Order: sequence, then C-alpha cells, then structure tokens
Amino acid sequence: MPDMGPRPTEEISDLLVEDRTFAPSPAFAKAASMRDPDIRSKAAADMERFWADAAGELDWMRPWDKVLDWNPPNARWFVGGRINASYNCCDRHVENGMRNKAAIIWEGEPGDRRVITYWGLYREVNKFANALKDLGVKKGDRVAIYLPMIPEAVVSMLACARIGAVHTVVFGGFSAEALRDRINDAGAKVLITADGGYRRGQILPLKHDADYAVRETPCIQHVVIVQRGNFPLRVVDKRDHWYHRLIQNAANYCPPEPCDSEDPLYILYTSGTTGKPKGIVHTTGGYMTGVHATTKLVFDLKPTDVYWCTADVGWVTGHSYLVYGPLAAGATCVMYEGAPDWPDRDRFWGMVEEYGVTILYTAPTAIRAFMKWGADWPKKHDLSSLRLLGSVGEPINPEAWMWYYEHIGGQRCPIVDTWWQTETGMIMVTTLPGTDAMKPGAAGRPLPGLSIEVLNAAGEKVTIGGGLLAITKPWPAMLRGIWGDSERYRTQYWSKWDIGTYFAADGAKVAPNGYITFLGRVDDVLNVAGHRIGTMEIESALVDNPAVAEAAAIGIGHAIKGQALVVFVTLKEGYRPTATLESELKDHVVRKIGAIARPERIILSADLPKTRSGKIMRRLLRDIGEGRVLGDTTTLADAETVNHLKQAYEEGEE
Repeated sequence: MPDMGPRPTEEISDLLVEDRTFAPSPAFAKAASMRDPDIRSKAAADMERFWADAAGELDWMRPWDKVLDWNPPNARWFVGGRINASYNCCDRHVENGMRNKAAIIWEGEPGDRRVITYWGLYREVNKFANALKDLGVKKGDRVAIYLPMIPEAVVSMLACARIGAVHTVVFGGFSAEALRDRINDAGAKVLITADGGYRRGQILPLKHDADYAVRETPCIQHVVIVQRGNFPLRVVDKRDHWYHRLIQNAANYCPPEPCDSEDPLYILYTSGTTGKPKGIVHTTGGYMTGVHATTKLVFDLKPTDVYWCTADVGWVTGHSYLVYGPLAAGATCVMYEGAPDWPDRDRFWGMVEEYGVTILYTAPTAIRAFMKWGADWPKKHDLSSLRLLGSVGEPINPEAWMWYYEHIGGQRCPIVDTWWQTETGMIMVTTLPGTDAMKPGAAGRPLPGLSIEVLNAAGEKVTIGGGLLAITKPWPAMLRGIWGDSERYRTQYWSKWDIGTYFAADGAKVAPNGYITFLGRVDDVLNVAGHRIGTMEIESALVDNPAVAEAAAIGIGHAIKGQALVVFVTLKEGYRPTATLESELKDHVVRKIGAIARPERIILSADLPKTRSGKIMRRLLRDIGEGRVLGDTTTLADAETVNHLKQAYEEGEE
C-alpha cells in the first residue's frame, strides 16, 4: 500500500507536541475529493449558493422556492421544498444500482454478525414503516426508540422518517426514569425497545426498564419489542408486539411521505443547565443537506470506503454520522453493539482488520483508554486498511492526538478533529483532510459555508487569543427549537449578544492562521466521556434521595474521561456519612439518570461553601477537586467550611 500519510510541515524534533503541524501527504492530497484550497472563500462569497448546490445532491420530491428565510432566531431552509430522509438513505441507492452494496456491517458483542445490503435495508424499513402505520402512527406523531446498538435501531429511525413520524432515540444506558421523562415530554405514542442487549458481557434489561417507564407514560399506546436474545420478560397483551411478527405480516412497500423541508425529523434530548433535559428539534431538509455534505467533505468519503463511526445512535453523532449522513451518501457502515475492551482490549482493532475499515471516527475518551492499555494491543492487528481517522465529542489533547496518529494511523492517516454539538446537528469546525495542515489539540477552521467567530463578552471579535465561540449566521442543520419551549430556545442560545448570534457555551481561542482550539464548556454542563451531563440534573437526582439536603456537582480533570463527576453532598439531620451511604447515593444517581452519570466520588459534608446571599461557590469546590490553591474566600458566610471540605476530599484520596 502506498504511503499516503501526513508529513510535518516543519522540523519537529525540538518542538512541543502542541506546536507541531502536519500537512496531508502529496499522495493523499492528490487523491482527495476536495482539493480546492480556496473552497472556504468561495463559499463565503455566496453562502446560499454553496448550500443550494449541496442540497441539490439529494433527491427532492419538490424543489424549494427559497434557500433561506432568516428571521432571527428562527430560520427556514429550502422553503417550500419536499423531501423524505428515508428515501434518500434507501430508495435512491436501490434505484441507482447499489442494491447489493453493504449498507451496514454489524457485529454484536457476543460475536454474532449480520451484513445488510441497501436492498435489505430498504425492504425492512418499508415493512416496519407499514407496521407502524398499522399501529396507528401517522405523520407528526412521536415515536420513542430505546434499543441497543443493533440494526433495528437504524431501521426504526428510517421507518419513522419514511412516514413522517418524529423519532426520539433514548440512549440504552439511560434509566427507566430518564426514559419516562423523555417519553412524556415528547408525547410519544409508541415505544420501540428490545428484550435486552449486551455490554461488557452483561445483559442490559431494556424491556424490564421500559416496563417501569411505561407505568407512568399515559401517552404510550403500543410497545414494540425487538428480540435480541432469549431474555426473560413480561409481555402485556394488546399493548406489546414482537417486532419480527409485525414485519412478517406487513406489506413490502410503503410510499415515502413527502415532508416539508421544515417538518421535524427527530427530537434528541440533551442535558442543560436546569434539571430538565432539553428536547432539541431538527427538521428534515436542512439537516439532511448538512450531514450529507459534511460526511462527504470531512471524511473524504469514497464509494470503496468502509466507514466506522463508533458512536451509539442514542447520541447525535450516531444520528448524523452513523445513520443519516453516511447512508444518504451510500456508504458502507460498520456498527458494533458492545464495549471496546470486551472480551479483550483489542476488540476494535480486530474489527478494523476483519472488515477492512478505512475511516474510523471515535471519541477522545476511547483514545485515552487505548493509550492507557498500551500500543501492544493494536500492534497485534493489521491496521493498514485505515486511511483517515476522526475524533468527536470533546477536545482531544495533543498527547492523545499523537498516540492516535502514530499507533492507529501508522503516521500516514490524516486526523479530522471535529467540533460540533447536538444543537448544530452537523460538524462545524475541523480541517479538510486534502488541503489543511493539522495541529494536535486544535480543531481547525470553520467548514465552508459557515460563519463562526471567537467573541469577547462584549460581542467584539477576537482575532488572536481566547473568548467564547459564536456562530454568526444560520446554517442548514441548525436546531429549530426546544420541543415545547420556544422561550427557552431564545434565551439559552440567542440572548448572549444579539438575537442573530448563536452562543455555543464553549470557550475557545483562535490562532493567527484562524485555527480554533476549544477550551471546554463555560456553562454548568459537564462533558464526561464525551457525554453532556447537566450539573443540575445530577444535583436534582441526589436531592430526590431522602438522605440528601443539598448537592453541588463539579467536573474535575480525568485522564481517560476528560472530565469526571464529583459531587459534594450535605446530609439531612439523622443521617451519618458512611462509605455505604456514599455507595447508595451513587447507585441512586444511576437509577435516576443512568450509568454514564455515576459520580466518581461523593463527598459527604456538614455544609457547602456559600456566599452570604446563599449561593454555592462552585469555583471553590473546583479548586478543591483539582487540588489548586483555594481562591478568594472573603465572600463566604463560613470560610471554615471550605477547609473542612478540602480535608475530607484529600483524606478520601489516600
């Protein structure tokens, strides 16, 4: 295989990791689909034309009348156009001679495998779409999906899109209560779940948890059960239906619903600064345009690629870059159910070798775990099929970038370090692999057709240095609101500066060459292992426990997860701080939210540091958690509280 890897643009022997830059090799650049170094300036000259050309690569049932209608903070893209997401992911590939191409290569954690062609995906999506219609689901209805990482999760999403129903996928690791809250907020009438799933050799009791959720979700009329294994479960007559029986009796073809470009495609819940998760709404035409275009542009996607995005479909990365973007582009996608270290720490690398994966898109959390496990695990496998690597979910530190580049990419694969959010729907900042130099730790520049700047608190542009990231013009895949809460949408995202500037709540710094380095969240949302978790959500869950009077959650640096969750808890009278109680409180958070929210530590104390007005000073708690010298304590009502907490925290580390 020819060496097509990036090359350092300068002598690097005396440079720090974060000062190195790498250009794509001449061979990679020559073969790249996008080789125009002026693409950003050309797109900026006529942004609407750029996105209209991108939208034209999709199949529309009716062309749009107007590219963009912008009434800040509300946008309408491709006004008047009619489109169907399912048709663009299935039908058009079947019609264009790709029916026998693999759409999904799936591997279950126990080792079972399935290959689904575009024809097979098309058939199953059509049949399940008809099955949903037989259950009374119609255009505009909401359908909740609570499944493991199995192909039926993709089928369910596309079947909803086919009939114009709005899906809301709930991560299979979330608890019954978290599922209940999301179902009720969306008003879903059907829940799709499974008898169970696998994670690190353990069974995920999804139907069991779903049953508890449905007890308090009066909007649910039917529950569809996918049979993943032979797990024990309870089937409720007339409410519960086996997936395989429904599709067995369903008609083979379901006409795709002509959806207005602005019809909702899905709702996806993400943590916010209050205890209530936000239902982010994405519509059809603009979203499909954004994810399709960026899939091709960022990953240099070619017909021969075997593409693996390791994200779960319960997160936006799974929506945009496992399902809608790659399938609309006709890609062959790898999908894996389980953990990267089960049964051994080379599970990912064995799959890369087995399936000839050419593009790998994963999270810094996973990369740091691979680093910790050591380079001997990937060395056991032939990874020469890889030609491009990607990073998503949080900023990747330069050391992890270099390890990824050297030990996984063999110093030949460009790395696209991507920044975007659930709210943006699509990748916003990264390097273009065929033209841009890469800098470990820096994401890159805004993609073509986007207007993104770093601003100071007064809204003034920062040309060199740090500030807050802002998106200053609308973009196709942008969120269209928060489900049922238009005022929260306006105040949370569009009120930091002017009504037409989006506040990303991320700190960033910009270099002289325009490259942006992300510094993390500036609100009360933590990024734990690439998953956004609101501090208020954690605190609300703990205060729900009868032993807890007050709680304050913070994030501290963690070598693997990026951030780890530490919670300082004040107990009610009559409860004593014990190791057993700390363990019980951790389990309580898991029951309320899910295992991803399990605190790394819970510090039980008599009081929390507060100002004289009663505000908890989380700054001081972060100082304690990070082991820093304590900041100013003059505004505290009781300065001695901090010293007691610091002592308790340090004793717990011994």
